[in-house]
Amino acid sequence: MLDYSMLYPKTTSSRRAVSMNGMWKFQLDEKGEGERNGWPEGIAGDQMIPVPASFQDFFTKKDIREYTGDVWYETDAFVPGEWEGKAIWIRFGAATHRAAVYVNGVKVAEHEGGFLPFVADVTEIVRYNAKNKVVVKVNNELTETNIPCGRTMTLADGKKMNKPYFDFFNYSGLQRSVHLMAVPKEAVYDFDLTYELCGSDAKIAYSIQTTGDHPVKVSLYDADGNEAAHSEGAEGTLFVQNAHLWQVRNAYLYRLVIQIMDDAQVVDEYEQEIGIRTVEVKGTDILLNGSPVYLRGFGKHEDSDIVGRGFNIGVMKRDFELMKWIGANSFRTSHYPYSEEIYQMADREGFLIIDEVPAVGMFESLMNFAEASTGKSTAFFEKETTPVLLKAHLKAVEEMITRDKNHPCVIAWSLLNEPETTNDAAVPYFKEIFDKARELDPQKRPRTFALIMNSTPDKCRCYQFSDIVALNRYYGWYVCGGYEISNAEMMFRKEMDGWKALDLNKPFIFTEYGADTLGSEHKLPSVMWSQEYQDEYLEMVHGVFDSYDFVKGEQIWNFADFQTTEGIMRVNGNKKGVFTRQRQPKDVAYLLKKRWESLPLDYKG
Repeated sequence: MLDYSMLYPKTTSSRRAVSMNGMWKFQLDEKGEGERNGWPEGIAGDQMIPVPASFQDFFTKKDIREYTGDVWYETDAFVPGEWEGKAIWIRFGAATHRAAVYVNGVKVAEHEGGFLPFVADVTEIVRYNAKNKVVVKVNNELTETNIPCGRTMTLADGKKMNKPYFDFFNYSGLQRSVHLMAVPKEAVYDFDLTYELCGSDAKIAYSIQTTGDHPVKVSLYDADGNEAAHSEGAEGTLFVQNAHLWQVRNAYLYRLVIQIMDDAQVVDEYEQEIGIRTVEVKGTDILLNGSPVYLRGFGKHEDSDIVGRGFNIGVMKRDFELMKWIGANSFRTSHYPYSEEIYQMADREGFLIIDEVPAVGMFESLMNFAEASTGKSTAFFEKETTPVLLKAHLKAVEEMITRDKNHPCVIAWSLLNEPETTNDAAVPYFKEIFDKARELDPQKRPRTFALIMNSTPDKCRCYQFSDIVALNRYYGWYVCGGYEISNAEMMFRKEMDGWKALDLNKPFIFTEYGADTLGSEHKLPSVMWSQEYQDEYLEMVHGVFDSYDFVKGEQIWNFADFQTTEGIMRVNGNKKGVFTRQRQPKDVAYLLKKRWESLPLDYKG
């Protein structure tokens, strides 16, 4: 069991959650001397920076954008006197990639893993009716023992530099919201929900975890505020008559209210919007509420101008409007769990999410995209440090599932992206990860991972672990691009025939495919990087998708152009976006819109 609550911060009759977002003091620590210089009690300088945001793109100095090492944040938090007697927490939506938190000079928390929340219990440290100094040291160095994987090198001039084994920029800092919270000492800690459909009715089996022994009461309210079901006890079943189901792009949300009671007095209260729906894989079908669904949508990134990977509520709104416009119904949170607000929005809008843990870069290459189809082997899971990596990976899986398990939008867990699977050493590693995900998820959602192009049907040792086989394939771009596209199609079909011959009786989806395209580039006849070629490439791959009845989804790479490490293969980032980084359509957006709006939800079902 995790030693802190992953529940989203809420203000209720018993709880208080106050945003600590805003301008914080900020300082780089090039020599790693912050502790020695007393920074846990207050950092040097007067530089300010927004939270939440990545720190890299605000400044004009390349040394800051590329900075690798410790960065320090500081703010003051006023704790009201009326909160005395409650548990006082500071909850960080994320700190990338590891953090140490100090309050009034005392270390109160440490956390490793840059895309999931953690809580600092400061009950015994804070001063009431007074300001409390909060200092956070964040470190963004990449290693092979934490996810996402990479390494940190030192240049000749002594500066550190991150070398990611993944193809997106290593944005970092306090990238998600920070909350000051007051919670009763006896509180709701976690809850599990499972669903069963019974004709027009539904059963919701629940299990509530609390920190005490007082009785629990659970109520369910419909969208009009009427009570739809009620139950007593920390475990039980809610019976919902004439249940409104949560459907694709047609979401119906109920409000679940959990109360700890002391006779008539509410000790603690927590509430969350939930959706009644079932998810399962049956044969080659992905079933939602017993009906087949064909996924159409995107691999995405949390990535936008200026704030980098920092949560931006305006960008989130625009992204959902564009996905609705184009006819999408799903996306994968490549390559890390996203900000919680994005799942809340997907719950409301009826989008399906494949939720991905930050296990990317498990193929030792600084240009993995270029080497993905070369047959290169790096024996990634045979390193002496692999057990340390596995421990970090399992912890991230636990944190992700604990955080996201009650979102109706989450229909599958993606447990790795493009790992090396051509070596037998990967097999026990995969088994442990997949078994852990099954154990942790009360709803037993399908599990998957995204197969790199080296992971072909005759070479991959790990596809058997997936309930849904997810392929990242770039025939026509990294393999046989341009005028060779006819060869690319033949190679693509040959591989798909190989998968078909295995007769796995599982759904396949494409979690990546695409072609880099400059929004300004037109060329007749086409050349690679032109908008015309992106259209031709998609016409080819769509023909392949449509030829195999076990292919049950397509999520193009990528929703929008995004930032990467600089290099000769990237023109100021990855340009495979259907939309520009500024969220404007390229020509291919109209081709996709026409296709996706014409496909029935149960296409090939």
